[in-house]
Parts: sequence; structure tokens; C-alpha cells
Amino acid sequence: MNDLLAGKIALITGSSRGIGRASAVAMAQAGADVVVHYNRQADLAQEVVREIQSLGRRSVAVQADLESSEDIERMFQVVGETYGRLDIFMANAAATAFKPVLQMKPHHIDRTYRLLINALVTSVQLAVPLMQGRDGRIITVTGHGTDFTLPLYGSIGSAKAAVETLTRYLSYELGPRGITCNALAPGVVATDSARYYMGDSYAQFEREVSRHTPLGRLATPKDVADVAVFLASDLSRFITGQVIRVDGGLTHTSGPFETTKDLRP
Repeated sequence: MNDLLAGKIALITGSSRGIGRASAVAMAQAGADVVVHYNRQADLAQEVVREIQSLGRRSVAVQADLESSEDIERMFQVVGETYGRLDIFMANAAATAFKPVLQMKPHHIDRTYRLLINALVTSVQLAVPLMQGRDGRIITVTGHGTDFTLPLYGSIGSAKAAVETLTRYLSYELGPRGITCNALAPGVVATDSARYYMGDSYAQFEREVSRHTPLGRLATPKDVADVAVFLASDLSRFITGQVIRVDGGLTHTSGPFETTKDLRP
């Protein structure tokens, strides 16, 4: 994949860790220059920048609070001023409060939807002019909580379901411009977020998920990142408006979720 994205410019939100970081590095390995977005973890973002630069690619880190439209505008301004164009935009960043629906406060819902929906709309509006005249690629990241009910996942699960619908609408509206829009839907990925979600029950949860996954293990960030590279490349040029599941077959089973929903303290 060393030249699959040669000459491309990519911006990935939430790329200081997890799936975002793996995708940034994978796209750089495929030949892209990458803008690394972060909110709070500047040190981790700079680590990613250095790793990308060690591959011979250009990279800069940009801080932005994606709940702020002004910060998002500044982020894309940096992209325009630094590279003059954009080929790939991957909306990966997300955050939520893991609470039962009956315990959610308005600010829990507002923050989740601002990060996943409002920020996506604003970002696409700013990305498209930078993709003008290019075969742009927009990739969103959702998850298996859009199809299945998971414990304490109502806020972000419903928001990611909205992201999938919005991705289809974007594919319809942006197709005439030569821009494809697809969603990546990982299963359970071995990341810090998964460990935080399950807390002290993570080890048992990992065993149960692996047992119910046909391929026999959790996804790694690189498993997802490699599919992101495919969707960012010309190999996916006639795929748009799709939700691509990267879950080792987990969503073909009933999964372990009903038996583990009370594992969290």
C-alpha cells in the first residue's frame, strides 16, 4: 500500500490515539500527508506527527474543540494555508457520557450530538471547497451500537445512527462533485475507549466478545485503519453511501452483550 494514497492530503479528527492514530499512520504509510487533529492531548498528537514524518510524509498537528464552530473553521483554515487543498476527510472523533437514558441530562445529549452531528456538518461544509475539482473522500466512523442496543450506550449509539443516515445523504448530494462518502462501523476494538467503557470488567468482556466473534478476537485499530485506507483510495471509487462493518463477523451473532450488561460496577 506504499503508494495507494501518494500525493493525497488527509485530515483525521481525533487522531492522537486509537483508531484515528492508526488511520493517520496507515494513510501516511500509503503515501498521504496527514493533518493530525487533537483537542487536549498535544503530546500524543506530536508523537503521531513525528511518526508520520519519519515515514517521509508531511504532517502538522492542529488543536480544535469540535464543539466550537470557530475552532473547526480555524482547523480547516490551517489545512488550506498549509496544503492548499484536501483529498480525504475522516470524521473519527467522538465522546459521550455512558449513562442510562433515564439518567441523561440535557448537556450529555447536547455534547454528544454536537461532536458527532453538528461538527460533521460544519466540517463537510468546509472540506468540500478544499476538495473542489478533486475526487474527494469523506469517511465517517460509527459502530455496532447503531444496530444493537448496548448497555449505557443510548446517547452515542443514537448519534452514530444519525451519522450513518447523514453519510448516505452526503453521498447523494456530493456524488455529482466526485466526492464519495462512506461510514466505517467497527465492532469492539481494543482501544483505551473500550477499556474505559467496561472498566474492571474489560478482561472478561474481551473474552466473551472474542468467543462470540467468528474470527475469534477483538478488532485492532489497524484492522479498522486498513479499511479506512481502502475507502480513501481510488480502489473504492465507485463505493458511496455505504456502511462498511469491520467487526470480524460479530454483528452476525447475538453477541455477549445481554450476558455481560451487568458486569460494569
